[in-house]
Amino acid sequence: MARILVVEDSSAFRAFIRAALEETPGLFATSPDDAQGEVEVVEAASGFDALRLLPRGHYDLVITDINMPDINGLELLRFMRDSERHRKVATIIISTQSSEKDRARGLALGADAFLAKPFTVEALQRAITTILQARSSLPPAETSEGSR
Repeated sequence: MARILVVEDSSAFRAFIRAALEETPGLFATSPDDAQGEVEVVEAASGFDALRLLPRGHYDLVITDINMPDINGLELLRFMRDSERHRKVATIIISTQSSEKDRARGLALGADAFLAKPFTVEALQRAITTILQARSSLPPAETSEGSR
């Protein structure tokens, strides 16, 4: 089962992402025989909440908004990349500010993808599929599985 942390201050947008993740059978399948590809979605309403949740278990993917109160998504990503435990966790940065500067900053900090709001369920699915395919082609030591 894949475990996803969604960090977003808008409860409506968290619900949208949760529904998109939970209603996509097989997106997180670990093998061709695993048609279920079940997912557990954990929600955080701020970067601070995410920092409290990260130590409580392994996450396969973190989807985080940039613009949030207290700790923003880029600061959260910086913390994750500096943390031995969370360094290799796949991340998607989302933002209403679709400027090239925000995108470049997120990717430079190690985000795997950037999505500008509003985005479609299909765009989120494509981003996740691209990340999973890229990571499955890496040697085990290069993936989050190898850092457990």
